[in-house]
Amino acid sequence: MTDVMTPEQRSFIMSRIKGKNTKPETVMFEALEALGLTFEKHYKLLGNPDIVFPGEKVAVFIDGDFWHGRDFLKRKANLPEYWVKKISRNMRRDRRYRAILRKDGWIVARFWEHRVLKRLDGCVNRVINLVAHGQRTKGTVRLG
Repeated sequence: MTDVMTPEQRSFIMSRIKGKNTKPETVMFEALEALGLTFEKHYKLLGNPDIVFPGEKVAVFIDGDFWHGRDFLKRKANLPEYWVKKISRNMRRDRRYRAILRKDGWIVARFWEHRVLKRLDGCVNRVINLVAHGQRTKGTVRLG
């Protein structure tokens, strides 16, 4: 399927999509702040994590379900080719950045947006555990 919009129309629509301070992010920010946790929002680090605990080297990403490929293998057949390419690139980039961060000693947690919105307490508890374990816990955890 080809794009039915001109490049200018597509660019305009894409420019209106929020990349920061989305609903799942703000919900997580508020929950962590309510517990008295200190963290950086949108920290300047590879991949632009949404939440970072620099001292503990914990980076938290809240991935949009569509943009980062949740259920991509199921959805792929019904998407236009330009979205398949875009989401595939996003997924490859996410994997590459995650590997680099882990190699640099970061603990990386990724949450799907729907998981944050539906099971916030579980997501918050996981972040608390990762921060508490700091440097002892290595690797990436996919949550949701």
